[in-house]
Amino acid sequence: MALLGTIVNGALIVIGSIIGLFFTKIPERYKETVMHGIGLAVILIGLQMAFSTEQILIVLLSLLSGAIIGELFRIEEGLNRLGDWIGSKFTTNNDEFSISQGFITATLIFCIGAMSIIGALDSGIRHDHEVLITKGVIDGFTSLVLTTTLGFGVILSIIPVVLYQGSIALLSTQITHFVSEAFLNGLIVEMTSVGGLLIVAIGLNILKITKIRIGNLLPSILTVILIYYIFQLF
Repeated sequence: MALLGTIVNGALIVIGSIIGLFFTKIPERYKETVMHGIGLAVILIGLQMAFSTEQILIVLLSLLSGAIIGELFRIEEGLNRLGDWIGSKFTTNNDEFSISQGFITATLIFCIGAMSIIGALDSGIRHDHEVLITKGVIDGFTSLVLTTTLGFGVILSIIPVVLYQGSIALLSTQITHFVSEAFLNGLIVEMTSVGGLLIVAIGLNILKITKIRIGNLLPSILTVILIYYIFQLF
């Protein structure tokens, strides 16, 4: 079953988030310090991913083209509206952190990364779910911590996580008929690097050092595919 790993991953996120909801009323100074710790850890994760690139020009062009597309279609605003709309169907609480912030932050952390892509590919191609199940355990603990500070929006991230990883798993059952394994491995490296920089941006936003419109940079995850392909032609 190609989707088993994705389903387990999603279930563990829900479990972690539900447990985290019981700890949302801790004093503000604890929340603030915990968020600082999360922000620093997220930056470290992002940097480790970003340094994996073998072609920095691909990463740069992907981010630039992705930013133009994202600003053109105002993806960040759309994601904020989606997160707030979904959240309004479940809760009426006015937390310090909006529903949309928890939704977007958790979604990016859980979706962008080598484990997400490689795990989904393993599930689809080899029906090996070990990577995604391992990722699910990590995501479960991460969602617990995030929910204590970012609130209910974190649990809503299960929707894009399941759709994203599930789509990759299903498509990967046919992908080896169209691209070589060498091309796929190289693409994953550059895609991971681009995603790592977006993760760094999340950490900087959590620490309130910057206010980067991360949603408007998301198309870079797709443009890196085209740019990597063009580079391979030459």
